[in-house]
Amino acid sequence: MSYNRTARSVLRDPFIGDFVALLPLFPLDVVLLPGTPLPLHIFEPRYKEMIGECLANNAPFGVVRALDEGVAEVGCTAEIVSVTKEYPDGRLDLIAEGRKRFEVLELNRERSFLQADVLLVPDEASAPAQGDRARATQVHLEILSLAGAVQDLSGADQSTLSFYLAGSLPLDLDFKQKLLAMRSESERIQAVAAYLESILPNLSRAARAREKAGGNGHAR
Repeated sequence: MSYNRTARSVLRDPFIGDFVALLPLFPLDVVLLPGTPLPLHIFEPRYKEMIGECLANNAPFGVVRALDEGVAEVGCTAEIVSVTKEYPDGRLDLIAEGRKRFEVLELNRERSFLQADVLLVPDEASAPAQGDRARATQVHLEILSLAGAVQDLSGADQSTLSFYLAGSLPLDLDFKQKLLAMRSESERIQAVAAYLESILPNLSRAARAREKAGGNGHAR
């Protein structure tokens, strides 16, 4: 997959964000959303090098979804929040957190790890309807309750509530990738509500089946 876009094609973008040259990239089989924590175990030499530079320079790196044909076009910058363990051989356990979305403009393979020129993606200045927020929040609560979990929105940024709701659940990666590319919180919160409503019936049936199996002492 090629991302070698010309300056002219960038200028046709309706929202021009900040350009970042040679952002280190970490391709993973995940979709990182802004505000979502990401635990990582760093063991490959190239990523030890990359993370070492990020720590030394207090700099972010980018997380992009790894695909068969390359990487996704939209990713999310990650800030290293804490290093939880350092091993004698240089391996690291760390916690990163999603920060800003970006669009990959051009990949660079000159280093041992992947880098890219990227454009940070801003949001449209629009707020979702309160009813849509309440709908998404309620169905999210219902899904968590099926797993015996509780919902705490006290630390959630209301301007990116959709990312918080989607990031706290193990949702389909294709859906998360589409959500990451959306530039309107209003559009995102509606998409989250609709998606969670679509999976709730199956999750409810599965929870009832588990409860029945537990009550009988065995599964039928």
